[in-house]
Amino acid sequence: MCTISLCMIVRNEEHTLKQCLKSVYKLCDEIIVVDTGSTDDTKKVASSFTPLVYDFQWIDDFSAARNFAFAQATSDYILWLDADDVLLKADQDKLARLKEELLENVDAVTMIYHYAFDEFGNVTTSLRRNRLVKRDKNFRWVGPVHEYLGVNGQIINSDIVVTHTRKHAHSGRNLAIFENREKRGESFSPRDLYYFGNELMDNQHFDKALKIYERFIEEKKGWSEDIISACYRLSEIYMIKEEYDKACTFAMHSFEYDLPRAEICCRLGSIFLKQKNYGQACYWFKLATELDKPIDHLGFLQEACWTWFPHLQLCICYYHVGEFEKSYKHNEQALKYRPTDEHMLYNRKLLQQKKRVEVKI
Repeated sequence: MCTISLCMIVRNEEHTLKQCLKSVYKLCDEIIVVDTGSTDDTKKVASSFTPLVYDFQWIDDFSAARNFAFAQATSDYILWLDADDVLLKADQDKLARLKEELLENVDAVTMIYHYAFDEFGNVTTSLRRNRLVKRDKNFRWVGPVHEYLGVNGQIINSDIVVTHTRKHAHSGRNLAIFENREKRGESFSPRDLYYFGNELMDNQHFDKALKIYERFIEEKKGWSEDIISACYRLSEIYMIKEEYDKACTFAMHSFEYDLPRAEICCRLGSIFLKQKNYGQACYWFKLATELDKPIDHLGFLQEACWTWFPHLQLCICYYHVGEFEKSYKHNEQALKYRPTDEHMLYNRKLLQQKKRVEVKI
């Protein structure tokens, strides 16, 4: 059996840290918590689980803090989590089995990250991340913000899920780090540009986000998944601006990097639906329903686009062209994912009535 060091960086996480540590502490041989400047009881909570609590002076660099935490580890493997992450019971059991069965030649293990949820508990955003890595490989974190763990060698993809519990809000903290780096004249990597664009967009600085995304794409040096995502986000900004031709152009530009994704198909469907071009909208939404969701995908997945959303939009499109039977069918498909959705339940009643009227005629 291998041994595992849990390494975390925290700051003002007294309300979430206990839940996180309770979900994994029995599975870890040591727990290392690095505090980057808490002013609440975060360190007190951490100390109730482990004596290995360290202070690290915050220097606007997440990788520096994470690498410091990794440097304290002594076990065979290092597991990393954020304070608002948990492992549910089924995933705790899977990690326990993995710990028993993991072969020594494995350098890293990816886990699924359920990052965001809707009001019905459905996962809305998911991705894979390298979560468990062999300590003696000395893998390093890269990038001051939106950092990533650089790994290589023998990597396996597990079905263990890490569940994110925090409700998301854009504080502007990460954007400030990027803007300060920009003021200092620091050079940005392709990844930096992509995430700078994300932070600008999330904080509704749309015009500057456009420039950063377009620069990122034009340089053609980024990871293909990030380029596809940038195309998606550019098309969203141009939709907000009601510049539908440009929105369509950037969505389709993503096809230069991979086959159509459900997210892009839904974006194109939404563009045509906004313009009341129901035939084109139906084509793209229907295509989204026919695609197979990738299993080992490392980029972000917008789960709604692979499940209920295109069906609901097809319901709307077919309703507008008077094809009530098809509209009803797709609303029922959407309801399978959101059975208590008030809007879909209203659609069901309306369409049942429309179908009866259609039959009588």
